[in-house]
Amino acid sequence: MTATYEVLAIRYGTRPSTRAEMFLNHHVYGEPDGPLDLDFYFWVARNDRHTVVIDTGYRTKGAAPRKQRVELAEPLAALAALGVRPEKVPQVVATHAHYDHIGNLPAFPAAEVVIGRAEFDFWTGPYARRGLFAFPTEPGDVAHLVALRDEGRATFADGPLTIAPGIEVIPVGGHTPGQLVVVVSTESGRAVLTSDAAHFYEEIERDRPFVWLTDLAGTYRAYEVLRELGEAPGSVIVAGHDPDVVRRFPLLDGVAGLDGLVARIA
Repeated sequence: MTATYEVLAIRYGTRPSTRAEMFLNHHVYGEPDGPLDLDFYFWVARNDRHTVVIDTGYRTKGAAPRKQRVELAEPLAALAALGVRPEKVPQVVATHAHYDHIGNLPAFPAAEVVIGRAEFDFWTGPYARRGLFAFPTEPGDVAHLVALRDEGRATFADGPLTIAPGIEVIPVGGHTPGQLVVVVSTESGRAVLTSDAAHFYEEIERDRPFVWLTDLAGTYRAYEVLRELGEAPGSVIVAGHDPDVVRRFPLLDGVAGLDGLVARIA
């Protein structure tokens, strides 16, 4: 039998924004602007035998200030409240190298870190420090990825890769060159964790690319992959930054300091 996991989405921050700011060239749709919050999440897949942390959130101290963020929980403290000790976690998936997804990787000293090969190669390559590419990254975070490679703790996904029984990563690109989607087997089917392959459900449902991307055609292709994954019986899509995640899925109660912030996907 395939291993199954409990999957949690932890909402640790939010930022008030607008539709015109969030969707690329919003004006071409001929629709009025309006408010649209950007939530920040990371994810945990766990069972009695194995725990995988999918992304690690941004660092609340020591990172470059980002505008208008409202911090709802400190990521490492949230993990501790959920009974997850970062120093004991055996695997972390770094879906891509933006600041809000790999900021706390140094807190996982024993973990194998899974990242897309194209992602690593791009952010350690000649274009990574050009202004528009560099803005959503932190140099120290990228340097840590290089250190992980040198330590032999980085695993590179060149294509779909099963990283543990019941957990597969799929490079889709688009938002970043090696953006990963994570598919986790659950008791009820599969949880498709889009990360930033789709920040909002509307990206998939209405073909509306997010404002930050490295490949527009690749972004559209990623939406096609997500639609196909979501059509499989028992599959649920979990968008990467959508406030609707904590409305579409039941909240996990009884965790001190995390009331209303943890959605139980399965």
